Amino acid sequence: MNEDKRGKKKEKAAESAASLIKDGMVVGLGTGSTAEFVIRRIGVRIKEEGLEVLGVPTSLRTEMLAIECGIPITTLSEHPALDICIDGADQVDSQLNLIKGGWGSHTREKIVSYAAKKLVICIEEEKLVEMLNKPVPLEVLPYAVKIVDREVKELGGVPVLREEGNKGGYFITENENLIIDADFGVINNPEEMSVALSSIVGSVEHGIFTNVAEVHVGNEKGVKILKK
Repeated sequence: MNEDKRGKKKEKAAESAASLIKDGMVVGLGTGSTAEFVIRRIGVRIKEEGLEVLGVPTSLRTEMLAIECGIPITTLSEHPALDICIDGADQVDSQLNLIKGGWGSHTREKIVSYAAKKLVICIEEEKLVEMLNKPVPLEVLPYAVKIVDREVKELGGVPVLREEGNKGGYFITENENLIIDADFGVINNPEEMSVALSSIVGSVEHGIFTNVAEVHVGNEKGVKILKK
């Protein structure tokens, strides 16, 4: 699939999700390429409509882009209850469970998503699958890597410590932790897997999300909205 075409699908989904934002809302801002389309669209609405919102970013990258786009920033300490959170995903199944963490920000993304009354996900249609089968990212305390590695194997997964692209060394999260990508193949029961992964000592958070309210799926014709 042409990357430009996929980018346009992402943009359609992001614009659709951003249209849900109303004046006075406090909005959770996700991290990733699709979330960046959302942030830019919110910035346009602020300039063109005089929309007044506050944003809670899930990463430094998101925070810097939000500031660039003219979105006033706040924190969970100041606003622990959000109206909506909009984010992207790495994969979404037919029951609207999803995997996140390709950008290594899933811990903060999950915290912000649970602070919100409503989690809205926007993706291109290629990320919609019948059953989840991508590796699940786990943010791990460096001290506990070997323990988490063992626990993942006991659950039937294949753990891989994430490296930092072509730079050498390992991927470090903003929380100064490491990422283990755990491959379980097809995940038949995401909720059950979520509970199992949450019980691993030394793992801060995993990338299975089961709390989404709706998914905006961009395709060549427009946007399809899926709801639980």
